Amino acid sequence: MNHAYTKFTLGETLTDEQNYFFNRNGFIHFKNFIKPETVNDIIEASLKVQQDWITQEKDKVNGIPIKYGKDLDGSTLVQRFAFVNQYHPLFEELAHDPRLEVLLNFIGPGARFGTSEKDGMVLNHYVNGPESKFTQMGWHTDGLRDIFHGQKLNPMLNVGIHLSTLKPENGGLRVLPGTHKQSLYNLLFRKKYFLDNKADLKEVAIIPEAGDLTIHDGRLWHRVAQSAVTGEESRRRVIYFPIIAGKYEPKHEHSPTAFYQRFAKLVK
Repeated sequence: MNHAYTKFTLGETLTDEQNYFFNRNGFIHFKNFIKPETVNDIIEASLKVQQDWITQEKDKVNGIPIKYGKDLDGSTLVQRFAFVNQYHPLFEELAHDPRLEVLLNFIGPGARFGTSEKDGMVLNHYVNGPESKFTQMGWHTDGLRDIFHGQKLNPMLNVGIHLSTLKPENGGLRVLPGTHKQSLYNLLFRKKYFLDNKADLKEVAIIPEAGDLTIHDGRLWHRVAQSAVTGEESRRRVIYFPIIAGKYEPKHEHSPTAFYQRFAKLVK
């Protein structure tokens, strides 16, 4: 597995080097997007939303099931928040950070942030404990969803804002560089969706520090590796939201639960 790749700094424009790296590999990593104190404020905000949802016994947001689990002390925690930007102003503010606008250029004209579409701004909270239900995620592409909906494969990028500093043994995002340019056949059949968790000789480990920003193309094969460590050291949080193009399809409280989301239990 390869941990060595170029990490960039996000500026007011995308450089030729950044465009080349992203177009070739299908992912890019920017250092120090948000400050440590902002990371702490965001984590505090997520705990507030978590408490509200537990109190309300909320099970879905805009048709998207909420994934609950158990923390190390046995208490209930939210392991996957969908549309978290609609439940605390700090997340909404983050979604409108003007520095993010430059990222739309990776797709070009017609690109937008999908914080009111698909699953909105998602916060994943992984912890590897005795009762955790969310420690890893098998190989998948994010492009499959469009095919499930009978749509053509529109461009979609996933922006990740990392709230935890990871070491390789902490698990986390693994990508197969260049697979965003694969055939439709390989998009569908290269791996067994979500069931295959095995490491790939060609995978690259994304090893962020808290406050870093990453982007990966939705057609890129990727997985979330399980932490080799357990307990508090294994805790990691990451925010994802999409950059999309094509038809505008906002979700609302009466949005149906998609067919494939009924199999959410397959996603550990």
